[in-house]
Amino acid sequence: MEFITSLIDFILHIDQHLLEIVNDYQTWTYLILFLIIFIETGVVVMPFLPGDSLLFAAGMLAAQPNELNVWLMIIILLIAAITGDSLNYAIGKRFGMRITKFKLFGRQVVKDEQIEKTHSFYAKYGSKTIVIARFVPIVRTLAPFVGGIGRMNYGTFLTYNVVGAILWVVGITLAGYFLGNIPIVKDNFSKVVLLIIVLSILPIIFEFAKEKFKKSA
Repeated sequence: MEFITSLIDFILHIDQHLLEIVNDYQTWTYLILFLIIFIETGVVVMPFLPGDSLLFAAGMLAAQPNELNVWLMIIILLIAAITGDSLNYAIGKRFGMRITKFKLFGRQVVKDEQIEKTHSFYAKYGSKTIVIARFVPIVRTLAPFVGGIGRMNYGTFLTYNVVGAILWVVGITLAGYFLGNIPIVKDNFSKVVLLIIVLSILPIIFEFAKEKFKKSA
């Protein structure tokens, strides 16, 4: 429970935590950001790590006077996102569903219904799921894994992987860079993070509601 509380605090106040990281580690911040995005996209049992909010906060931080360069940051985060998805694809292809039995604090991290929801994304959007999933928490981590299980052609996977990473990393990081220092955004950052999370899970809520409606009909 303490871990979950700390994680929620980190996500909601990620701007403050990143500022502390920059002050403590300077240019090593690039490596820390790389590792978070790489693990969030590349390790199927880590779907709870921050993604959208981290990119937005990183862009916001790069706009402030410090040692961080937004374009270097974007390149590093792109590499993290692309290689992370590729690793997750390889894990799915090599180990399949066995890896989902992993438990953290006695609880199964990747739930069966999350895998099923990802399958429904593939059923509806096909290979474009790899791009769309970039903007949907949890599905973002599971989509390349499920693609690996289904043995999607790697050339096709890599193409959508790169396109999705560019749209996701460049789009959200630059949004943070240009919007993050607007007073109303900067002063209400935790609310902005919640808004980002809500907007990103709307596709899941919509699909769930539509499925329930079909069943009841």
